[in-house]
Amino acid sequence: MALQLIHPQAGQALDNEDRLNDRSYLRLASNIHQLVRQGEFLPGQRLPSERALADRFGVSRTAVREAIIALELQGVVEVRGGSGIYVCQTQDGSARLPAAREAGPGPFELLRARCLIESEIAAVAAVSRKDADLDRMFAALKTMREQMHDKAANEDADVQFHLHIAEASGNSVLRRTVQSLREQERGPLWTQIEQHFHSPGLRQKSQEDHQQIFAAIVAAQADAARLAMRSHLERVICEFAQSWH
Repeated sequence: MALQLIHPQAGQALDNEDRLNDRSYLRLASNIHQLVRQGEFLPGQRLPSERALADRFGVSRTAVREAIIALELQGVVEVRGGSGIYVCQTQDGSARLPAAREAGPGPFELLRARCLIESEIAAVAAVSRKDADLDRMFAALKTMREQMHDKAANEDADVQFHLHIAEASGNSVLRRTVQSLREQERGPLWTQIEQHFHSPGLRQKSQEDHQQIFAAIVAAQADAARLAMRSHLERVICEFAQSWH
């Protein structure tokens, strides 16, 4: 029998991979769904607040938000803006949460990653940008402003603005990283949370944020560009974490 050599770090690598693929919001959604099946939360009944659920399960409130969105997609709960979260009247037991590998990261995980990565990219772009980069950013900003009431067109210009900043860094890996992060925002969880919180008002605030980012990059102020990008993405996180109650 051939001797199979196993690198001493192999087990740890597998554990790390499993941990990264084990989406905490899906575990939490499964736990809440189990309570519904057991009858603790009855059809038509309002669930406890997100803060109460976070305390009960020892998780963050944003993790609860992602779990609730996942359950809403499965038809287990209904989110009523200004009222709360209610168990759906029909519970046929057929709802199935996606496997962790199928689900991908949640919206808040993506936004936090973007906040860390794109803040530094903006700082680099502020000192490495060329006139052609500024022209492209300005054109994207102009399109965003002109398409303020067309969500899809405004979003496309938004993506282009962020990609042009990454391009201005002069690092193709960073540009591909930003593109990959934005592509992951097209998943069902992201789409569902946007339905609750995306609005013309949110687009207007983003336009103002982008203008501040652009001004810092034009002025070649790395610290200001970093802070402006971080403030922008942290504000989006706060918008998506607004209370439903």
